[in-house]
Amino acid sequence: MFSLDFCHYPGCQKQALTHFDENGNIATTPGWCLEHTPEPQKTLNEIYDYIRKHDKIVGLNIPGMRFENFDLTDKRFYGCNMQHSTFINIHSEFCRMRMCILDFSVFCDCNLLNSNMQFTSFAGSKFSHILFTNSDLVHNNFNGIESNQSSFDDSDLYNSRFIKAHLINTSIQNCNIKKTIFYGITAENVSFKQSNTREASFSEGWESVQ
Repeated sequence: MFSLDFCHYPGCQKQALTHFDENGNIATTPGWCLEHTPEPQKTLNEIYDYIRKHDKIVGLNIPGMRFENFDLTDKRFYGCNMQHSTFINIHSEFCRMRMCILDFSVFCDCNLLNSNMQFTSFAGSKFSHILFTNSDLVHNNFNGIESNQSSFDDSDLYNSRFIKAHLINTSIQNCNIKKTIFYGITAENVSFKQSNTREASFSEGWESVQ
């Protein structure tokens, strides 16, 4: 798992970004947040390069990052912290995540087809024009998300959580939603066609919000 170290700058309580030693490996010495790092662009480029060069990525702590026009195809993330990050125009297939945190992130115009993401949290995140189609999204936290014009079709959402989620023009068709919880959701033009809704848990009267 990632290490929640604070920024090395005196008095700063922000999380320090992962940085690297002279050999390109993740360093264990104290680092800086993006605001206080002496060379912010160099720090960003090192993180981008590390992700591009490695298929298996373990324990990265990179909150607040921005990824645009980035390819995460076949990347495998384990125990990474990417809270408050922004993902724009990501073209990715078969991306794998385990025990990662992406809370309060923004996803816009992303293709995440055939993803395999488990025990991962997207709480409070915003999804706009996102394709999760044909993905394994098991044991995930989607509590409080805002989803607009996005698709979870043909996916396995077993035992995931959508508590207090706001779903607009979102498709959850032909999905496994056994033990998935949809308490307190608000929904407009949301389709659960061919999904096993009787195996899921909804708030009383949920049909009226579709």
